[in-house]
Amino acid sequence: MTTKQRAYLKSLAMTMDPIFQIGKSSMTPGLTQAIAEALDARELIKISVLQNCADDPRELAALVAERTRSEVVQVIGKKIVLYKEGKDKKKQIEWPSSPRHSKKDPSGSRSSGSGKA
Repeated sequence: MTTKQRAYLKSLAMTMDPIFQIGKSSMTPGLTQAIAEALDARELIKISVLQNCADDPRELAALVAERTRSEVVQVIGKKIVLYKEGKDKKKQIEWPSSPRHSKKDPSGSRSSGSGKA
């Protein structure tokens, strides 16, 4: 994932509410399965780590990402954002198109001279 893609996903996640909470029992197989299913359906999810969870949110994020084959977008405080690219027909997130470098300078000022001698 490039830094621009990560920044775009962060901007999408800002308005999202957490759909899962990790509490005292930490990561259970059922919670892992539910998160994997949510990632397949939504691609981008936010998880909240509750105060009564003794585990470090960054370690939990890495663990969940490994178990669900997803990527950690960010961990801020006790909030985790995960992304997993959907299958071709289930893709929901459209990446912004990046402008090509050649279109930035239509005057063609890259050349060192005007051709006049």
